[in-house]
Amino acid sequence: MPDMLIDYYKAIEDSSAKMLEAAKLKDWDGVVRHEGACAVLIEQLRSQSRCQELLPEHRREKMRIMQRILRNDAQIRCLAEPWIAQFEHMFDGQPHLMH
Repeated sequence: MPDMLIDYYKAIEDSSAKMLEAAKLKDWDGVVRHEGACAVLIEQLRSQSRCQELLPEHRREKMRIMQRILRNDAQIRCLAEPWIAQFEHMFDGQPHLMH
């Protein structure tokens, strides 16, 4: 488990990079798996940020990490769009089930 808040950001960035690699390989199960890991880390970060603060010397690094995560996310979306469109096409004309 990460010790400091910056470690959570680094771990989230790592999961984001793994999601991008999986997307490049069209391994959508892998994307979903790494996305789940990201979600857990984000929840842990939220929880930890209530009882500790990001050190001033880590604020710049956090911004660089966030920019890389956003770039990864944009690339993942571009790679996933054809897959999503194909998936949606499979269900065209099908009645939608409500849960």
